[in-house]
Amino acid sequence: MTEEIVKSALSKVLYPGFTKDIVTFGFVNNIVINGDDVSFNVEITSSAPEVAKQIKDDATVELMRAGADNITCNVKAPVMPRESSSKGKNIAPQVKNFLMVSSGKGGVGKSTTSVNIAIALAAQGKKVGLLDADIYGPNIPRMMGLSDIKPEVNGNKVLPLKAYGIEVMSMGSLMEEGQSLIWRGAMIMKAIEQFLRDILWSELDVLVIDMPPGTGDAQLTLAQSVPVTMGLTVTTPQGVSLDDSRRSLDMFRKLNIPIAGIIENMSGFIAPDTGVEYDIFGKGTSQPMADEFNTKIIAEIPIESSIRVGGDEGKPITFVNPSSESAKRYMKAAESIWADIEEINANGGVDNQAVQPTTPPGVSACSTAAAPKPKQEHSHDSGGGCGCH
Repeated sequence: MTEEIVKSALSKVLYPGFTKDIVTFGFVNNIVINGDDVSFNVEITSSAPEVAKQIKDDATVELMRAGADNITCNVKAPVMPRESSSKGKNIAPQVKNFLMVSSGKGGVGKSTTSVNIAIALAAQGKKVGLLDADIYGPNIPRMMGLSDIKPEVNGNKVLPLKAYGIEVMSMGSLMEEGQSLIWRGAMIMKAIEQFLRDILWSELDVLVIDMPPGTGDAQLTLAQSVPVTMGLTVTTPQGVSLDDSRRSLDMFRKLNIPIAGIIENMSGFIAPDTGVEYDIFGKGTSQPMADEFNTKIIAEIPIESSIRVGGDEGKPITFVNPSSESAKRYMKAAESIWADIEEINANGGVDNQAVQPTTPPGVSACSTAAAPKPKQEHSHDSGGGCGCH
């Protein structure tokens, strides 16, 4: 019995829910061989006991087929996820935690980030949903390989699609390809609510929500509809992106949404032929912004051709190439996000009661005024406000 034989046998053990094996994922270590006796560790990312049991049983079967006699498989798993302790209005109570992925401007890789963070969380054993709430530019169906698939309808509810171990829903899955949406804010707000209320999401540990760029009706509606556990901001190193990203972080602060951190996209370039990383657009320029908002950069994702190819072909890099540098950084970012979610829930969760609208039905609300202003004589100001400050 040799280490090569052991690894070959264990490479036939698929990680539950995925098509990749535990060796490819890099979960196997500390292999010790003594004749036909084999012991090893498997460090998995799932806290579910059934996942550990299946891996242990499958590994034992494969090693016995390879000629091993006494087999010791030590499965190391994280602790079970804590239940959300959040309060306030929640129109999707079967979802324990909500992660809002936001950006100040478009074109910074927000949807790519949402997809890969969702898959990284699922790889850690979490029950994950991915909601593409970017109404005007729904790209996630293509990125998840779901472009030509329409969801099933069950009564007046819609079943989410499934891909790469997660549940997915997008406006792009409900409309014809190439069709434009010319909607006012009220319709955007209604669509956000329906995505939360009328989709048959499972009992999810976390719903990752890819928001439209900017700080408008969609973001405010989401914060008022569910208690958002954390907000993640995606930026690029350029100053024009950082300026807009500050507005995104400021929005989280005003809506009482804890900040998970910043993902700096297009941070360096990894040459596909040599693997050498070059700093072509700047790198780490988000740090002063992170300091300003008392948060952190949780990942610097480089430009890698495989990210672009994977997005176009519906093969996310974190799933199809988990050993790549970008995939490793997404996985680390997901670990950081989940650790913060656990801490928030341990300390009482979040509460969206303070951001509920205070204006009566039919009265315009905006995010720039805290409450209706007293009407002054000869004044043309009609007042109004959402009451979120």
